[in-house]
Amino acid sequence: MPHRSPWTCILWDVDGTIVDASEGILRRLSTALEHFGHPAPTRDELAHWIGPPMFESFQTNLGMTPEQAAVGVTYYRGLSKKDGYTTGAKLFDGVAGVIAELDDAGVAQATASSKPETQVVALMEWFDLAGHFTAMAGSTPDEKTLSRKADIVGEALRRLEAAGVDTSRPVLVGDRHHDVEGGAEQGVPVIFVRWGFSWPYESEGAQAAVDTVAQLRDLLLVPGDPETA
Repeated sequence: MPHRSPWTCILWDVDGTIVDASEGILRRLSTALEHFGHPAPTRDELAHWIGPPMFESFQTNLGMTPEQAAVGVTYYRGLSKKDGYTTGAKLFDGVAGVIAELDDAGVAQATASSKPETQVVALMEWFDLAGHFTAMAGSTPDEKTLSRKADIVGEALRRLEAAGVDTSRPVLVGDRHHDVEGGAEQGVPVIFVRWGFSWPYESEGAQAAVDTVAQLRDLLLVPGDPETA
């Protein structure tokens, strides 16, 4: 039976939603924080780092000034480039299948990630998902020019509109509170996934929260012919 979506387009967060890049992030963070005289984070502390812009996290988590954070981001990104953007990254089980099904159903999709766009593109190409996306939006390399989640969501919608996509009923799939807040600022409802690196309270304000990929699929794809529904 053919499927359709109740949404005209789907926006995807990347880290913690599509991709588990925690192995590489923890390794690079450990090197970067020790370089700046801070203790390496534990795996449990990754929830403080994965999701928000790194420029923001250096200030919030380490008390750095914006100027110091800019230096920290530059150093961290240098490690990322040397290490390889895809090193240690893996897909969360089943998410790629949902993305492919949405594409098969004719539903336009875009990334809307706080991760630098160059890394988003590299990851989507590495996992052979790039062809399913009409647009791939992420932050600018300095994570300052374009880094706020609301601005990235807006940019993703702008690119979809420029491609002729109907953006009248968008939805954002994400795993952190800044996804919920950024979506709300743009008037985009959020489906919150709990398999990422969030704290329990972070789903507050989301339209729905899911624990499994099967639950997510049921919210994104429903039986029916779009021409007769």
